[in-house]
Amino acid sequence: MKAARSNTLGAAASNNKVKYSRLAADDDGYIDLQFKKSPPKVPYKAIALAIFLFLIGSLLIIFGALLLSGTIEVEHPDRTIPVIIIGLLVFLPGFYHLRIAYFAAKGYRGYSYEDIPDFGD
Repeated sequence: MKAARSNTLGAAASNNKVKYSRLAADDDGYIDLQFKKSPPKVPYKAIALAIFLFLIGSLLIIFGALLLSGTIEVEHPDRTIPVIIIGLLVFLPGFYHLRIAYFAAKGYRGYSYEDIPDFGD
């Protein structure tokens, strides 16, 4: 059984077409490509969603402020506060992610596209 095993290994070694070469004596085992970062992938869908949330939130805040100030007359002025609250809740995440995208695009230290969630893309 042992002889058959060594024959199999010998046959596999002779079929191997990989060419080997000696490493340089001063090689420490590292290559420069290990330490280079690949350029970041820009999450276009997440930035588009952030722009959409920013715009809708801004419109809701402006519309709510106009309703609250009386520029646009309404029957029930107590219903204007929820419009402003919803506008703020939609505006804040859009503004936050747009700010990160802007600073990452400008190359500011500490900001990266990796900080923006890409929603599995």
